[in-house]
Amino acid sequence: QVDLVESGGGLVQPGGSLRLSCAVSGSIFSINSMGWYRQVPGKQRELVAAITSGGNINYGDSVKGRFTISRDNAKNTVYLQMNSLKPEDTADYYCSADVVYTRSTFYGRNTYWGHGTQVTVSS
Repeated sequence: QVDLVESGGGLVQPGGSLRLSCAVSGSIFSINSMGWYRQVPGKQRELVAAITSGGNINYGDSVKGRFTISRDNAKNTVYLQMNSLKPEDTADYYCSADVVYTRSTFYGRNTYWGHGTQVTVSS
């Protein structure tokens, strides 16, 4: 069993900042990539940012220069610092993690998702 719990969403004015956190817990052997995605009703979920276990980072074009992803491997936590927020950043934000899990002597791998946290940018 692996769980992802996001926090940090909310309402912010345009130009403001928010910091999202996502903690991964459970029967974890290792975590490969971790990432943030967002979705608005009627649209496909899109990549916001992703970070590998080695620290390689990829950002969606619309957030480059404004958002920063980071991770704390000791805490199995990934963060998303969002600055200069725009109304078009309004969405549900989902955390994902590519996890190698353990069950007794068995190892498996799966991508897990959090339940999402809402971000609203509005004056």
